[in-house]
Amino acid sequence: MKHATACLALLALAGCASANGPRPGDPQRFIGTEAVPSTVIATELAFAREAREKGQWTAFRRFATDDALWPGPNWENVHAALKGQADPAQPILWEPDRVVLSCDGSYALSTGPATYPSGRTGRFATIWQRQANGDYRLVLDQGFELDDEYAKPEMIAAEVADCPSGKRPMPHRTARRGLAWQAEKSDDGTLVWATTLRPDCSRELVVNAKRGDTMAEVFRRSSAPPPAPPGQGPQAVCE
Repeated sequence: MKHATACLALLALAGCASANGPRPGDPQRFIGTEAVPSTVIATELAFAREAREKGQWTAFRRFATDDALWPGPNWENVHAALKGQADPAQPILWEPDRVVLSCDGSYALSTGPATYPSGRTGRFATIWQRQANGDYRLVLDQGFELDDEYAKPEMIAAEVADCPSGKRPMPHRTARRGLAWQAEKSDDGTLVWATTLRPDCSRELVVNAKRGDTMAEVFRRSSAPPPAPPGQGPQAVCE
């Protein structure tokens, strides 16, 4: 895989994103063929900042597509799940430590540590889709346990999948909608992810990216069954 090294230091992110990537809100942008890791990182950082400054669910409503999914513990539409929900007084705090993009930049995985108001830590995994105006919006969001003895890296790791042999990425002016986002692939097939949701509501997410002539695993995380709500019986069976 190609490793992006420029503009990934945390202190340089804002300047790099504006210098090397398209600016948010530019009406002239459209889905192209370029994979720019700094754009995905800047979007993830903006998402986390809005959660801190304007409210956690306010941020999710703005950065999630209308058909975005998350496990609750069964798969549910993010916007439907948030209907009528007020922002919590204290938001979850998170930041990316790694991004992996498809060759054409149509989709990306971002992941990193998260800290909950209770003090519990975890790891988020988000799949981002590039929209018709070039902005990235999330189509899938999940949480897992944080790695044992996690140490924050000095820089955000960024990778771009290898392009299909002998083929140049084709531009796309529309973004696919209404898919089963828990298991899908990028427009060019160089980034593939699948989530297994077991009957006990435990989950496993596996992401593969193209490396040379093969698809290689770049991310795998599992979550234990969620605890039953206090005073209630066993958790509902997941499908």
